[in-house]
Amino acid sequence: MALSGIQIFKMTPKKNCKECGSPTCMAFSMKVAQGAVDISACPYMSEEALAQLSEATAPPMKTIKVGTGDAEYTLGGETVLFRHEKTFVSRPRYAVALCSCMDAAAVDAKIAEIGKVDYDRIGERMHVEMIYVNYADNGQDAYVDIVKKAAATGKTLVLGCSDVEVAKAALEVCKDGKPVLNGANASNYEAMNEVATAAGVVLGVGGADLNEIYDTVAALEKAGNKNLVIDATGADIKTTFANAVQIRRAAIKDGDRTFGYPAIVNVAKVAMDDKYMQEALASVFTMKYGSIIVMQEMTYAEALPLFGLRQNVFTDPQKPMKVEPGIYPINGGDADSICLTTVDFALTYFVVSGELERSGVPCNLLISDAGGLSVLTAWAAGKLSSTTVADFIKEQVEGKINCRKLVIPGKVAVLKGDIEAKLPGWEVIVGPTEAVQLVKFLKDLTA
Repeated sequence: MALSGIQIFKMTPKKNCKECGSPTCMAFSMKVAQGAVDISACPYMSEEALAQLSEATAPPMKTIKVGTGDAEYTLGGETVLFRHEKTFVSRPRYAVALCSCMDAAAVDAKIAEIGKVDYDRIGERMHVEMIYVNYADNGQDAYVDIVKKAAATGKTLVLGCSDVEVAKAALEVCKDGKPVLNGANASNYEAMNEVATAAGVVLGVGGADLNEIYDTVAALEKAGNKNLVIDATGADIKTTFANAVQIRRAAIKDGDRTFGYPAIVNVAKVAMDDKYMQEALASVFTMKYGSIIVMQEMTYAEALPLFGLRQNVFTDPQKPMKVEPGIYPINGGDADSICLTTVDFALTYFVVSGELERSGVPCNLLISDAGGLSVLTAWAAGKLSSTTVADFIKEQVEGKINCRKLVIPGKVAVLKGDIEAKLPGWEVIVGPTEAVQLVKFLKDLTA
């Protein structure tokens, strides 16, 4: 259970702190309780008290790191059940499944497809982050060969293997990449714990039901291993969903840290080769509550809505999504193409750029810093003004663009005269008030 600021203040070792009892120290305790600062920031805290308070103030879900380098991902660390309560912390990661039952050609083809999903959206790289390699009990050599191929992609691996010796052999070729070894259960957890601990990797825990999983996790914690994830995948969709929700509720609402670990959800297993069901389930578990979501495949058409959903859900609701200020050529726009400008609010950008693409007219969309606000909100707040637009164009546009025609949003037509006064040589044109009108507007303007 989370501690209040007063409880933390009372637990502070006052004999070691020159400031204890002062308003400053109480304020610090309140910030620790709110999660704004870490308790270790106090320079007067004894090691004993620090250890006690660090455990007490830690998130109900443990934060787990997997992978290395650019492929290192943080899982867990959640403090709320619903995004509107505060914010979600660690976005789920998508994995595509390989199996040792597949022949070499099929494995190579799927790996090639995995690499095709890789694009940027609002400053975030969107790609298949993980590969789940399942062992089908058909021999150690076949499994190790597929693990080698998967490791060569640079993706973080999840090894779905409950055979201790096979898991040990597979880790020998990929442990440097810090994969997840997903194979511990009630019958083998002691041996699997030794293998995972020796390799320094996260251990995945599964079972026939939640009671069995709970007991296995408790036994592993007693053995000293808290570097775990829980495989919430059940025999069917209903059981899998119930598992994922109950694990998260037990950790966050009930404060049961035995279930306070990230969850793996294998929708490839429960969707039964139905790609539409797989897409629907991946969407569901993006929100409730998968940390690693395993899919049979992920094409660009499947990735686009999933990544968009994830970005929306796992963005701090207090911080609007913004695109980077700059020049965005559309339809092959070049230095001589007409320019249009709007704000950096992500939704505005995507609506406007979509309509511009639909027009087929080569153009340049100029995005200036408006604080992530919509057009009218930015104008009312002074973030979108003749000065901000003119300064942006002088500093970042004029040296790169030859065209001197600028279309501004119709809702801020009042800025036309001031912008022209501050940008000598530019023709400022008032555009339509709605993005949907841009197609006809541009075609008529360039006819």
